[in-house]
Amino acid sequence: MTAFSYRGGALSAESVSLEALAAEVGTPFYVYSTAQLQANYKNFADAFAGEKPLICYAVKANANQAVIQTLAACGAGADITSIGEMERALAAGVHPEKIVFSGVGKDRNEITAALIAGLHQLNVESIPELRLISQVAVELGRTAPVALRVNPDVAAGTWDKTATGHKESKFGIEPAQLDEAVKLATTLPDLAFKGFAMHIGSNVSDHGPFRIAFERLARLVQDWRTCGVTIERLDLGGGLNIPYRGEKVASLADYAKLVRDILGPLNCKLAFEPGRLLVGTAGMLVSRVTHAKKAVTKNFLIIDAGMNDLVRPAMYGARHGIQPVRESSASRLTWDVVGPVCETADLFGEAYELPDLAAGDLVAIAFAGAYGSAMASAYNGRALIPEIMVSGGDYAVVRRRISVAEQMGWEALPPWAASAQAG
Repeated sequence: MTAFSYRGGALSAESVSLEALAAEVGTPFYVYSTAQLQANYKNFADAFAGEKPLICYAVKANANQAVIQTLAACGAGADITSIGEMERALAAGVHPEKIVFSGVGKDRNEITAALIAGLHQLNVESIPELRLISQVAVELGRTAPVALRVNPDVAAGTWDKTATGHKESKFGIEPAQLDEAVKLATTLPDLAFKGFAMHIGSNVSDHGPFRIAFERLARLVQDWRTCGVTIERLDLGGGLNIPYRGEKVASLADYAKLVRDILGPLNCKLAFEPGRLLVGTAGMLVSRVTHAKKAVTKNFLIIDAGMNDLVRPAMYGARHGIQPVRESSASRLTWDVVGPVCETADLFGEAYELPDLAAGDLVAIAFAGAYGSAMASAYNGRALIPEIMVSGGDYAVVRRRISVAEQMGWEALPPWAASAQAG
């Protein structure tokens, strides 16, 4: 389905006009479609209907509680990387037994909170972490369910900064250390070793790297079972891409078949950690043109959203589709679309073919539901922008605009500042 379409010449989210939203809440703002979130989850769940896996939404992709709650109501669990994300997931209605705690840097306080909450599983990424979890579990008198995240040394063929499965990565346990890790996981006190986890990176459009990683994982399971080690679960991570640039992305059905063919014979309980795939296409960033700067060498469309609102283009060189909110038959020009932030990197992309737009016109940046608001900042003294959720013809502000004045209220001057000013 496509939740964003033109109605009466204006772009809408489901049945809600983006022009009307802009007039009501001001720009820039994020808008999310409930129907698209539900459809994306259903597509993933249907692909694995026979396996009935635990589908843990990767909260880091978009941590708004309205988003988490919508997916939880569909049946999703949560993949978290901090206690802050755990608190958000629990508050949004995710059952603790459907939460997986990932990440390389879990500290004592986080491990304690996770064990007290009774999470489904902690994905362990190093031997020191494994020892610490055991220590905390002993202190609490609780059993810690753990899986070892394996680094399969597979190049994901994606952005360097989003690849996590190669041997130089900070993520996961290298094969050379896996023997020691498994022995510790099965002998240290108050640990319940459940199996293996794997995540090779994100924005993966070609299933070739998955095939290699899954085949290596299958061999690991078979080898350890031969040694008498019980392996119940496999967490296969996320990483599937969406067509940001209209590129061809391998189908979810093909991915499910790949999993089924390679890992199905192992009869393990499966878990997945999709993030971008569930929320990316369900969100847009709506912005207003501040200036249409027609220079000698280039045309710059300067909009009121900046890299602080959507950092993916600056951080990863990512390119999102951009379209006018109002349909136009005007002649098209080639624009570089930029924001107001005082950085050359504040560039959403070069050479967009868009109508001859002017100050006051609205544009929408597509596929902004993942890693948009979640990575936003107040850089350059800018407000944190609103997030809107729509459902049919209804909408709600699910995060209000947080003004600079309010942000300043979070700060305090040191006690010596007042006396210095008085002097």
